Amino acid sequence: MILGDARSGKLPDHITAFGRALRRAGVPVDSSRAVLAITAAQAVGVERRDDLRAALQAVMVSRQQDIGVFNEMFDAFFRNPELAQQLLAQMLPKAAKAHPVRRKARVQEALSVAGLKARTPNQGETELKFDAAMTASDQQRLRHADFAGLSASEFRLVEQLVRDIPLPLPPVRSRRERAGTRGHRPNWPRALQQARRHDGELLQLPLMNRRPQPLPLLILVDISGSMERYARLLLAFLHQATRGTPRAAFAFGTELTDLRAAFRHRDTDQMLEMANAAIDDFAGGTRLGASLASLRTQYPRCLVGRRTVVLLITDGLDTGAPELLDQELTWLGRHSRRLLWLNPLLRYDGYAPLATGASVLHRHAHGMLAVHNLSRLEDLARSMAALMQRG
Repeated sequence: MILGDARSGKLPDHITAFGRALRRAGVPVDSSRAVLAITAAQAVGVERRDDLRAALQAVMVSRQQDIGVFNEMFDAFFRNPELAQQLLAQMLPKAAKAHPVRRKARVQEALSVAGLKARTPNQGETELKFDAAMTASDQQRLRHADFAGLSASEFRLVEQLVRDIPLPLPPVRSRRERAGTRGHRPNWPRALQQARRHDGELLQLPLMNRRPQPLPLLILVDISGSMERYARLLLAFLHQATRGTPRAAFAFGTELTDLRAAFRHRDTDQMLEMANAAIDDFAGGTRLGASLASLRTQYPRCLVGRRTVVLLITDGLDTGAPELLDQELTWLGRHSRRLLWLNPLLRYDGYAPLATGASVLHRHAHGMLAVHNLSRLEDLARSMAALMQRG
């Protein structure tokens, strides 16, 4: 497929196709950015490939983590021109056979989809259903595949699968009591009523026991750039798995964002849309200490006595002051039942929390659990129950 130049009229069509390929690879490119890209390409011309790359990147990429995807897609989508006045662009399914290049999974998938000649309106839904009916070996591979390495269609499929994973947590005894045959203290009012019916004889001593209640949860999700793909999947997972449980959810990056209103919706897709609209610092840095300070001063009632279990989802790559982080984690540990660190970096064998923020967090956490694939999420409930019973 030859791109041609701006005078032939093919340039806008192929810039639009390039934008669609980026969108399939997970880069947020809408129609307005595609129009700006066409204008930028016509302004800088096609004589110099580096100028065209810089112009398209300036208007089509808005997040730091998408620059690598853009560069790979640009190199795959556009070939380096041999003539000064001509720019060639080729799709690489055939070229990849002769010159294999290792690319990100979502880039490779977007290129292969872009190479199809025709697409039906329901093709995306058909592909998702086809992926859901994969073989046993494919399902096994997907269960152990790292979330960060999933292709675009695999990511959509996994996002649906995580919503069906249960997270049964052990109940705790509340302060409220109820009558029963077993208990920790006598139920004197009922004992007197029974004695009155039997001429003052007390035939059985009724007892009072504490009512069981669901375990309160405080969910803190890191939405920094290194946690981008994990954050969305884990929010979808916890939204469904903790339904019916007293819970409070917050996202943190450079600041703290309250997600409790979003988590009140039953529909997970709507929850994700509301969370995306509420979060202003998505894919930025991580300042856990400052975020916990905001939690302590603005939302202290989210911790129900010492019964709340805190699920802290982060890779521990904190950029704030370690002294502040140590101080706030000490306060959080005093006011919660357990502080559990859900760390996707445990996907690496021999991982050790050597970074400053990670070492401080490891010192305060009651346990560190892996959450980087479906298999780990399926085992999460059992691991959490074991950690809560320890000590």
